[in-house]
Amino acid sequence: MSNTNASSLDTTRRRAGRAFALVLAALSLPGLVASAAAAPSPMLPPAVAKAGKITFCSMISLPPVEFMSPAGKPIGSDIELADGITKRLGVKAEFINMPFAGLIPALLASHCDAIISQLFVKPPREKVINFVPYMYSHEVILLKKGTHGINSLADLSGKKVAAVTGTTATNLLEDENKKLIAAGKAPINMIMFPENTQALQQLQFGQVVAYGVAFEAAAFYIHKDPQFFATGGKPYYKILTGIGVRKDEPKLQAAMAHALAEMRKDGSYNKIFVKWGITQDELPKNQ
Repeated sequence: MSNTNASSLDTTRRRAGRAFALVLAALSLPGLVASAAAAPSPMLPPAVAKAGKITFCSMISLPPVEFMSPAGKPIGSDIELADGITKRLGVKAEFINMPFAGLIPALLASHCDAIISQLFVKPPREKVINFVPYMYSHEVILLKKGTHGINSLADLSGKKVAAVTGTTATNLLEDENKKLIAAGKAPINMIMFPENTQALQQLQFGQVVAYGVAFEAAAFYIHKDPQFFATGGKPYYKILTGIGVRKDEPKLQAAMAHALAEMRKDGSYNKIFVKWGITQDELPKNQ
Protein backbone atom coordinates (compact mmCIF):
# COMPACT_ATOMS: atom_id res chain seq x y z
CA MET A 1 0.00 0.00 0.00
CA SER A 2 1.35 3.41 -0.95
CA ASN A 3 1.94 6.12 1.60
CA THR A 4 -0.76 8.19 -0.13
CA ASN A 5 -3.35 5.44 0.23
CA ALA A 6 -2.38 4.79 3.85
CA SER A 7 -2.67 8.46 4.67
CA SER A 8 -6.08 8.62 3.00
CA LEU A 9 -7.27 5.58 4.95
CA ASP A 10 -6.08 7.07 8.25
CA THR A 11 -7.92 10.31 7.48
CA THR A 12 -11.12 8.39 6.70
CA ARG A 13 -10.82 6.45 9.95
CA ARG A 14 -10.28 9.60 11.99
CA ARG A 15 -13.32 11.24 10.40
CA ALA A 16 -15.43 8.16 11.03
CA GLY A 17 -14.23 8.07 14.63
CA ARG A 18 -15.13 11.72 15.15
CA ALA A 19 -18.56 11.20 13.58
CA PHE A 20 -19.22 8.20 15.81
CA ALA A 21 -18.16 10.18 18.86
CA LEU A 22 -20.57 12.96 17.89
CA VAL A 23 -23.40 10.47 17.53
CA LEU A 24 -22.67 9.04 20.98
CA ALA A 25 -22.51 12.51 22.47
CA ALA A 26 -25.82 13.44 20.88
CA LEU A 27 -27.50 10.29 22.18
CA SER A 28 -26.25 11.03 25.68
CA LEU A 29 -27.79 14.51 25.77
CA PRO A 30 -30.35 14.59 28.62
CA GLY A 31 -32.94 16.30 26.48
CA LEU A 32 -32.84 13.66 23.79
CA VAL A 33 -32.92 10.77 26.24
CA ALA A 34 -35.78 12.35 28.16
CA SER A 35 -37.73 12.93 24.96
CA ALA A 36 -37.35 9.31 23.95
CA ALA A 37 -38.34 8.07 27.40
CA ALA A 38 -41.31 10.43 27.58
CA ALA A 39 -42.84 9.53 24.23
CA PRO A 40 -46.63 9.59 24.72
CA SER A 41 -48.33 6.21 24.75
CA PRO A 42 -50.14 5.25 21.53
CA MET A 43 -53.08 4.32 23.77
CA LEU A 44 -53.76 7.99 24.49
CA PRO A 45 -56.20 10.12 22.46
CA PRO A 46 -54.23 12.12 19.84
CA ALA A 47 -55.17 15.47 21.40
CA VAL A 48 -53.88 14.41 24.82
CA ALA A 49 -50.69 12.94 23.36
CA LYS A 50 -50.08 16.15 21.41
CA ALA A 51 -50.61 18.30 24.49
CA GLY A 52 -48.17 16.10 26.42
CA LYS A 53 -50.28 16.25 29.57
CA ILE A 54 -53.45 15.12 31.30
CA THR A 55 -55.17 17.95 33.15
CA PHE A 56 -57.03 16.93 36.31
CA CYS A 57 -59.75 18.90 38.07
CA SER A 58 -59.41 18.51 41.85
CA MET A 59 -60.43 20.12 45.13
CA ILE A 60 -56.93 20.31 46.57
CA SER A 61 -57.83 20.81 50.21
CA LEU A 62 -58.61 17.33 51.52
CA PRO A 63 -55.55 15.69 53.09
CA PRO A 64 -54.14 13.13 52.81
CA VAL A 65 -55.53 12.50 49.32
CA GLU A 66 -54.93 15.98 47.89
CA PHE A 67 -53.79 19.18 49.56
CA MET A 68 -51.23 21.93 49.21
CA SER A 69 -47.72 21.76 50.66
CA PRO A 70 -46.36 24.79 52.55
CA ALA A 71 -44.72 25.76 49.25
CA GLY A 72 -48.08 25.74 47.48
CA LYS A 73 -47.48 22.52 45.55
CA PRO A 74 -50.23 19.85 45.23
CA ILE A 75 -49.35 16.75 47.27
CA GLY A 76 -51.16 13.67 48.58
CA SER A 77 -52.07 10.13 47.56
CA ASP A 78 -54.34 11.18 44.68
CA ILE A 79 -51.66 13.54 43.36
CA GLU A 80 -49.02 10.80 43.43
CA LEU A 81 -51.37 8.33 41.74
CA ALA A 82 -52.07 10.84 38.96
CA ASP A 83 -48.34 11.46 38.55
CA GLY A 84 -47.65 7.72 38.41
CA ILE A 85 -50.36 7.10 35.84
CA THR A 86 -49.30 9.94 33.54
CA LYS A 87 -45.62 9.00 33.81
CA ARG A 88 -46.42 5.53 32.52
CA LEU A 89 -48.34 7.08 29.64
CA GLY A 90 -45.43 9.32 28.68
CA VAL A 91 -47.12 12.61 29.59
CA LYS A 92 -47.27 14.84 32.67
CA ALA A 93 -50.05 15.63 35.12
CA GLU A 94 -51.42 19.12 35.69
CA PHE A 95 -54.00 20.08 38.30
CA ILE A 96 -56.76 22.70 38.40
CA ASN A 97 -57.88 23.48 41.94
CA MET A 98 -61.61 24.20 42.33
CA PRO A 99 -64.59 23.68 44.68
CA PHE A 100 -65.87 20.11 44.82
CA ALA A 101 -69.32 21.01 43.48
CA GLY A 102 -67.72 22.35 40.29
CA LEU A 103 -65.65 19.27 39.42
CA ILE A 104 -68.11 17.38 37.21
CA PRO A 105 -69.46 20.52 35.46
CA ALA A 106 -65.86 21.55 34.70
CA LEU A 107 -65.06 18.11 33.27
CA LEU A 108 -68.20 18.08 31.11
CA ALA A 109 -67.28 21.55 29.83
CA SER A 110 -63.82 20.19 28.83
CA HIS A 111 -61.97 22.50 31.23
CA CYS A 112 -59.98 19.41 32.24
CA ASP A 113 -59.39 15.89 30.92
CA ALA A 114 -60.26 14.01 34.11
CA ILE A 115 -61.19 14.36 37.79
CA ILE A 116 -59.09 12.99 40.62
CA SER A 117 -60.49 14.24 43.92
CA GLN A 118 -61.69 11.26 46.01
CA LEU A 119 -64.76 11.20 43.78
CA PHE A 120 -67.14 8.42 44.86
CA VAL A 121 -68.54 6.10 42.20
CA LYS A 122 -72.31 6.63 42.49
CA PRO A 123 -75.13 5.79 40.04
CA PRO A 124 -76.16 9.44 39.40
CA ARG A 125 -72.56 10.28 38.53
CA GLU A 126 -72.16 7.17 36.37
CA LYS A 127 -75.00 8.46 34.21
CA VAL A 128 -72.95 11.46 33.12
CA ILE A 129 -69.28 10.37 33.40
CA ASN A 130 -67.18 7.19 33.37
CA PHE A 131 -64.81 6.06 36.12
CA VAL A 132 -61.44 4.38 36.58
CA PRO A 133 -61.83 2.90 40.11
CA TYR A 134 -58.64 3.12 42.17
CA MET A 135 -59.56 2.86 45.89
CA TYR A 136 -62.31 2.60 48.49
CA SER A 137 -63.30 5.50 50.75
CA HIS A 138 -65.15 5.74 54.05
CA GLU A 139 -67.21 8.40 55.83
CA VAL A 140 -67.02 9.34 59.51
CA ILE A 141 -68.08 12.03 62.00
CA LEU A 142 -65.20 14.28 63.09
CA LEU A 143 -65.51 15.89 66.54
CA LYS A 144 -63.54 17.99 68.96
CA LYS A 145 -61.95 15.63 71.48
CA GLY A 146 -64.02 15.38 74.64
CA THR A 147 -67.36 15.61 72.84
CA HIS A 148 -69.58 12.86 74.23
CA GLY A 149 -72.78 11.13 73.17
CA ILE A 150 -72.20 11.18 69.39
CA ASN A 151 -71.61 7.74 67.94
CA SER A 152 -73.90 7.81 64.90
CA LEU A 153 -75.64 10.23 62.55
CA ALA A 154 -78.83 9.92 64.59
CA ASP A 155 -76.97 11.39 67.57
CA LEU A 156 -76.56 14.64 65.59
CA SER A 157 -80.29 15.38 65.83
CA GLY A 158 -80.82 19.12 66.44
CA LYS A 159 -77.09 19.89 66.30
CA LYS A 160 -75.04 22.04 63.92
CA VAL A 161 -72.89 19.96 61.57
CA ALA A 162 -70.48 21.20 58.90
CA ALA A 163 -70.29 19.58 55.45
CA VAL A 164 -68.85 20.41 52.03
CA THR A 165 -71.34 21.15 49.25
CA GLY A 166 -71.76 18.35 46.75
CA THR A 167 -70.07 15.65 48.81
CA THR A 168 -71.53 12.30 49.79
CA ALA A 169 -71.42 13.33 53.45
CA THR A 170 -74.01 15.98 52.57
CA ASN A 171 -76.27 13.38 50.97
CA LEU A 172 -75.92 11.04 53.93
CA LEU A 173 -76.81 13.82 56.37
CA GLU A 174 -79.84 14.71 54.24
CA ASP A 175 -80.95 11.06 54.23
CA GLU A 176 -80.57 10.92 58.00
CA ASN A 177 -82.70 14.07 58.34
CA LYS A 178 -85.56 12.32 56.53
CA LYS A 179 -85.40 9.52 59.09
CA LEU A 180 -85.23 11.94 62.01
CA ILE A 181 -88.19 13.99 60.79
CA ALA A 182 -90.23 10.82 60.18
CA ALA A 183 -89.48 9.79 63.76
CA GLY A 184 -90.62 13.17 65.06
CA LYS A 185 -87.10 14.27 66.00
CA ALA A 186 -85.26 17.51 65.24
CA PRO A 187 -83.27 17.39 61.99
CA ILE A 188 -79.54 17.97 61.79
CA ASN A 189 -78.73 21.64 61.20
CA MET A 190 -76.40 21.33 58.20
CA ILE A 191 -73.96 24.20 57.65
CA MET A 192 -72.59 24.04 54.11
CA PHE A 193 -69.15 25.17 52.91
CA PRO A 194 -67.49 25.14 49.46
CA GLU A 195 -64.34 23.40 50.67
CA ASN A 196 -62.81 21.38 53.47
CA THR A 197 -60.65 24.08 55.08
CA GLN A 198 -63.60 26.31 55.91
CA ALA A 199 -65.68 23.43 57.30
CA LEU A 200 -62.81 22.27 59.49
CA GLN A 201 -62.30 25.77 60.87
CA GLN A 202 -65.92 25.90 62.00
CA LEU A 203 -65.32 22.77 64.07
CA GLN A 204 -62.09 24.18 65.47
CA PHE A 205 -63.80 27.44 66.46
CA GLY A 206 -66.72 25.62 68.06
CA GLN A 207 -69.28 26.99 65.61
CA VAL A 208 -70.45 23.44 64.82
CA VAL A 209 -70.53 20.28 66.94
CA ALA A 210 -69.31 17.94 64.20
CA TYR A 211 -67.98 17.75 60.66
CA GLY A 212 -69.21 15.09 58.22
CA VAL A 213 -66.08 14.18 56.26
CA ALA A 214 -64.16 11.35 54.62
CA PHE A 215 -62.53 8.98 57.10
CA GLU A 216 -59.16 9.47 55.39
CA ALA A 217 -59.20 13.22 56.09
CA ALA A 218 -60.43 12.69 59.65
CA ALA A 219 -57.61 10.22 60.33
CA PHE A 220 -55.10 12.73 58.96
CA TYR A 221 -56.35 15.49 61.26
CA ILE A 222 -56.42 13.21 64.30
CA HIS A 223 -52.86 12.04 63.58
CA LYS A 224 -51.75 15.65 63.20
CA ASP A 225 -53.50 16.89 66.37
CA PRO A 226 -54.60 13.94 68.57
CA GLN A 227 -55.22 16.25 71.51
CA PHE A 228 -57.87 18.20 69.63
CA PHE A 229 -59.76 15.86 67.26
CA ALA A 230 -61.60 12.54 67.63
CA THR A 231 -64.17 10.54 65.67
CA GLY A 232 -67.75 9.91 66.65
CA GLY A 233 -67.97 6.14 66.31
CA LYS A 234 -66.56 3.96 63.53
CA PRO A 235 -66.77 4.75 59.81
CA TYR A 236 -70.41 4.34 58.82
CA TYR A 237 -70.11 4.27 55.03
CA LYS A 238 -67.84 2.62 52.44
CA ILE A 239 -67.80 3.25 48.70
CA LEU A 240 -65.71 2.71 45.58
CA THR A 241 -63.78 5.79 44.44
CA GLY A 242 -62.51 6.59 40.96
CA ILE A 243 -60.98 8.94 38.43
CA GLY A 244 -63.75 10.65 36.47
CA VAL A 245 -63.54 10.74 32.66
CA ARG A 246 -65.98 12.07 30.04
CA LYS A 247 -68.03 9.42 28.28
CA ASP A 248 -66.72 10.59 24.91
CA GLU A 249 -63.14 9.71 25.97
CA PRO A 250 -63.14 5.88 26.24
CA LYS A 251 -59.57 5.75 24.94
CA LEU A 252 -58.32 7.98 27.76
CA GLN A 253 -60.26 5.90 30.30
CA ALA A 254 -58.73 2.68 28.98
CA ALA A 255 -55.20 4.15 28.92
CA MET A 256 -55.40 5.30 32.54
CA ALA A 257 -56.91 1.97 33.64
CA HIS A 258 -53.99 0.18 31.97
CA ALA A 259 -51.41 2.44 33.67
CA LEU A 260 -53.10 1.93 37.04
CA ALA A 261 -53.00 -1.84 36.54
CA GLU A 262 -49.26 -1.58 35.88
CA MET A 263 -48.79 0.38 39.11
CA ARG A 264 -50.63 -2.29 41.05
CA LYS A 265 -48.41 -4.98 39.53
CA ASP A 266 -45.08 -3.27 40.17
CA GLY A 267 -45.89 -2.27 43.76
CA SER A 268 -45.80 1.50 43.28
CA TYR A 269 -49.56 1.66 43.97
CA ASN A 270 -49.16 0.01 47.38
CA LYS A 271 -46.20 2.25 48.28
CA ILE A 272 -48.38 5.34 47.87
CA PHE A 273 -51.07 3.98 50.20
CA VAL A 274 -48.46 2.93 52.77
CA LYS A 275 -46.83 6.37 52.64
CA TRP A 276 -50.09 8.19 53.33
CA GLY A 277 -51.41 5.73 55.92
CA ILE A 278 -54.52 4.61 54.01
CA THR A 279 -53.77 0.98 53.18
CA GLN A 280 -57.32 0.05 54.29
CA ASP A 281 -58.52 1.85 51.15
CA GLU A 282 -56.54 -0.18 48.61
CA LEU A 283 -58.43 -2.16 46.00
CA PRO A 284 -58.43 -5.91 46.71
CA LYS A 285 -55.89 -7.82 44.61
CA ASN A 286 -58.67 -9.71 42.81
CA GLN A 287 -60.52 -6.53 41.80
